[in-house]
Amino acid sequence: MRPQPLALAAALLAAVAACHTPARRAAAPEIAAPPYSHAPTDDSYDWHGLLIAPFGSVLKDIPLRLHEVLLFRDEAHGTAAADAAAGVAADDAAVTAECYAADATAPRFAGRAPEEYLLCFKQNRLSRIQATVRLTAAEASDAFAAACTGWLKNAAPATANPPAPMAETQSAAAPADAACEGREGAIHFSARLEEEPGGADMPQAERALSITLNSAPEP
Repeated sequence: MRPQPLALAAALLAAVAACHTPARRAAAPEIAAPPYSHAPTDDSYDWHGLLIAPFGSVLKDIPLRLHEVLLFRDEAHGTAAADAAAGVAADDAAVTAECYAADATAPRFAGRAPEEYLLCFKQNRLSRIQATVRLTAAEASDAFAAACTGWLKNAAPATANPPAPMAETQSAAAPADAACEGREGAIHFSARLEEEPGGADMPQAERALSITLNSAPEP
């Protein structure tokens, strides 16, 4: 019995289609994410980015819209201490500083936008910059130590023992404040890594990294 012409044509078409069907490609293997590193490779860890105008600039020359803020007494005392550490003369430190916060997004620091970014003026001249960010407890100690090492490469250290990287076996929530100070030219920087309030016996999810830049005369 001869096959019907329509059936024969359908069989031929199926054979041709099978020959031209592309083979399925094997799925590409997933690329594993690189291991997490505490080293701050982000350029924003460089404190120079916070200095958006040279010290001594007048308020009208600052390239950001600013609004004045009032500092509490303890904050004012802390800034006076920072001035003293930077070598600012007592008469100059006694001059009340007027501080301003940015209306727009402040320059990034330590990979994020600062929760606090203040520019302070004495006699209408920029004399101090303060910034504070929060880092996760897991990254804070090693990131701060690596950042401090980078800051001191071109600066004279003001502390004998810069912060050391946290040992791998040490708890990431270990309560240990650290400081990093130095002088680069006529700029004195002072940074601290501190616990968030809540008690030493409570695990800390974040730690505050604050830095102050002061206009200071050459030693």
